[in-house]
Amino acid sequence: MNLLRLSWKNIWSRPLASVLSLILFALGIGLITVLMLVNAQLKDQFENNLAGIDLVIGAKGSPMQLILCNMYHIDAPTGNISIGEVKPFLNPKHPLIETSVPVSVGDNYKTYRIIGTTHTFADLYDAQLAQGNWWHADYQVTVGAQVAKALHLHIGDTFLSSHGFDDNEDLVHDHHSPFLVVGIFEPTGSVLDQLILTSTSSVWAVHGNHDHEDHPSDSTDHADVHDHDSHEHGEHGHDTQDGHDHAGHDHSAHDHRQVAPSDQYRGQVMAEQLLTSPEEDITALLIRYKNNNHLTLSLPRSINENTDLQAANPAYEINRVYAMMGTGTEALRALAILIAIVSGLSVFFSLLSSLKDRKYELSLLRVMGAGRGTLFLLIIMEGLLLALLGYVLGFILAHVGAGIFAGMIAEEYQYSIDALRVLPTEIWVALSALLIGVFASLLPAWQAYRTDIHETLSQG
Repeated sequence: MNLLRLSWKNIWSRPLASVLSLILFALGIGLITVLMLVNAQLKDQFENNLAGIDLVIGAKGSPMQLILCNMYHIDAPTGNISIGEVKPFLNPKHPLIETSVPVSVGDNYKTYRIIGTTHTFADLYDAQLAQGNWWHADYQVTVGAQVAKALHLHIGDTFLSSHGFDDNEDLVHDHHSPFLVVGIFEPTGSVLDQLILTSTSSVWAVHGNHDHEDHPSDSTDHADVHDHDSHEHGEHGHDTQDGHDHAGHDHSAHDHRQVAPSDQYRGQVMAEQLLTSPEEDITALLIRYKNNNHLTLSLPRSINENTDLQAANPAYEINRVYAMMGTGTEALRALAILIAIVSGLSVFFSLLSSLKDRKYELSLLRVMGAGRGTLFLLIIMEGLLLALLGYVLGFILAHVGAGIFAGMIAEEYQYSIDALRVLPTEIWVALSALLIGVFASLLPAWQAYRTDIHETLSQG
């Protein structure tokens, strides 16, 4: 006797009840799984993007906004601060600070943010070059892996930036030289993949409030680095729809791998050069401490109370984000568990009610040689099949939903979520679904086990 085949036929002999149970199961399992997928990946990215940063200094405002803008690049700036205001924190001999990284935000290319900073910014994320070189002159950029992939950027391509964070043609900065792509980073799995990095003086030059020709970072004449006459780039220097016509130029004819005059240009020395323009503005400073002690614990409070600046602790603010996310997530998880329990009750009532119509059939199975244990196992198997089908449908629903959500996140914030990723915890969801199926079918299976052959057959 093939119990699996018989169980399958019994399930679909009651199509309406079975479909209802499957839908409820799929909704509960799907909602739980998609919450796990999105939560786990967002937390991974948030933790990766902490990058060992201990403090962020910026303009007065919301500390969480300061963190989200300058570390996670998913919010607007709280304002600007002058180099003169943060001069003490750029001092390489500061007793508490190991690294201070200036950040200037406010422009974008095709919604990907352009960040004016030093090379140390990329070092925070252990970035390595996949192609080309680091930027070392104004209007040169090194782009993240996701930016290069999404916008089809290659070494030697040029583009114009836009003001703000929206892709708005009316806000294009068409009064300055195009930015030149000189390098592409390896994927890091961090926010760096979604950023375009350039020098701080480039940001100042774009906004017309700095004579970048006199700035130390402009040690290489932009016109000498790249001959624009030998390329066809379209209206803004790069056609992201049609790609770049590489057949029209020979990259070997141009030295895109020129390096800075010395490695002194990297890191803290690069930040020190900003001190020559104390009147200029940046958006924030990202700081790593030399050591965590009582002095570093009191530093943020001292800055907030005694200066016009704001200091925010990234770990503290991100824990606040987790707490806010957790409230909504827990509510949705509770709803998903409730749906799963209701689906289990649906399976229970479906199997229980079907026994009234199947007593004669079960008695005939006993007459044909099936034992009580066989009938018990038959009902348990029906519950398990319903639970398994519900889990499979919920699994598919969850990953399709995660894919839709990933598209929304990528479009809005350029953060990536892998909808095909399978978490180890999904195994527990599968086991839980099967347990629900077993428990829902226990009582009906016990009643089938106790079926009285003589009484049932005598009643016809």
